[in-house]
Amino acid sequence: MLISPEDVRAYTVFESVKNRSDELLESDIIEAEAEVFRIVGHKFTSEKNQPLPEKAKIALIKMAQFFALINGDESIIKGYKSEKIGDYSYTLADGNAVSKPDVYNLLIDFIESRENRQKIQAASN
Repeated sequence: MLISPEDVRAYTVFESVKNRSDELLESDIIEAEAEVFRIVGHKFTSEKNQPLPEKAKIALIKMAQFFALINGDESIIKGYKSEKIGDYSYTLADGNAVSKPDVYNLLIDFIESRENRQKIQAASN
């Protein structure tokens, strides 16, 4: 993993995220990595990405925090009214929304293919 549960806990202001076990946060991080890797088209393993650039680290942490909130709150899952798969967001029964963080601007410098960059940019509009 490129980030640790401690990184996520240090960043978040949400008590529910701070109180998640390492094991659960590791699962959230795996989901975050999969999402970020899809956006950029690589896994940050090249030498030019060592150490992990700060913008990429923040994007991963923000995404892991999102998954921790979604995966840790049963009321969000039980109370959702609709779900959009493309840019992934829930609309809750009370009308509030929990959306994936927009990390495109943090990751734009790391997107390798022009095609992938255009696809991600179009999806965020």
